[in-house]
Amino acid sequence: MVGTLAIIVGASTLAFAVLLSLFGGLDLIGLVMITMVFNIGQWLVAPYLIDAMYKVKEVSRSEYPHLYDVVQSISRRNGMKPPRVMLASIPIPNAFAYGSPIAGTRVAVTNGLLNNLEMEEVEAVVGHELGHLKHRDVQVMMFASILPAVFYFIGYSFMVSSMFGGYQRSREQGSAGALIGVASLVIYWVLNLFVLGLSRLREYYADQFSVRNVGDGTRKLSEALAKIVASTSALKKHSQWRGSVNGFKALMISDPDQAERSALQAAKYFHRDAELVQSILSRKVTTLDRFTELLSTHPNIVKRLQALQGAR
Repeated sequence: MVGTLAIIVGASTLAFAVLLSLFGGLDLIGLVMITMVFNIGQWLVAPYLIDAMYKVKEVSRSEYPHLYDVVQSISRRNGMKPPRVMLASIPIPNAFAYGSPIAGTRVAVTNGLLNNLEMEEVEAVVGHELGHLKHRDVQVMMFASILPAVFYFIGYSFMVSSMFGGYQRSREQGSAGALIGVASLVIYWVLNLFVLGLSRLREYYADQFSVRNVGDGTRKLSEALAKIVASTSALKKHSQWRGSVNGFKALMISDPDQAERSALQAAKYFHRDAELVQSILSRKVTTLDRFTELLSTHPNIVKRLQALQGAR
């Protein structure tokens, strides 16, 4: 994880230094400051936006006693301040951890998760989400995502400026601006691949946290992930939910789009949860799967379950 962050920061610093030498400092620094302020502001208010968009509400211990106790127990065992327990009105089975300095930390489960998973499996999912909070993954990913965003904003600004800069701009200046814009967008794309890789790595770490903190965690989390992928694959066939959670799928325990591509059968066709897990483990990871994984925030489900089996 440290190595990936070092690559992102190092490559960003080098590329930014080159752009400064080519273009000049003040304008670029201004663009960087605007981008950073925008992203940090978005991070601070994001929990309130998520709550409003997806009808997330806080639940009490009297409403969901076992869920509440799991969050409290694992948090205190790991020296964490227990986050607020939230319920999201989303039929897709999933869960996510989020928060900010002004909103506090929160762990949310969806209606779909409670309806499709057994409580012991929900316990393992909650353990995974608490792992994200323990490892400060929200802050890590926010910091890592700012750097690609800076180059995207620079590239977009230069591309627009080169096309609509007015008659006073010389042809040479317009060409130079376009070149800087294209170079910045390429840098953005490369850095974003590293950020996605970092996100997938954090998912593995959160899985390991759940295994360590939940009894029989390997089995419970494996079955939970398998059922989430299978159930989501069936639910995503309904057009009204296609793309509806893409805006914050990086926060979730499983990527809904990856579940759809897996084209797994629904869990009801298997007599036992263990059979569903084995059916996924028996699949081969193809070249297309590996390429698709590079563009995803989450690991390939087969590789993820294989890693869990090694954690026994």
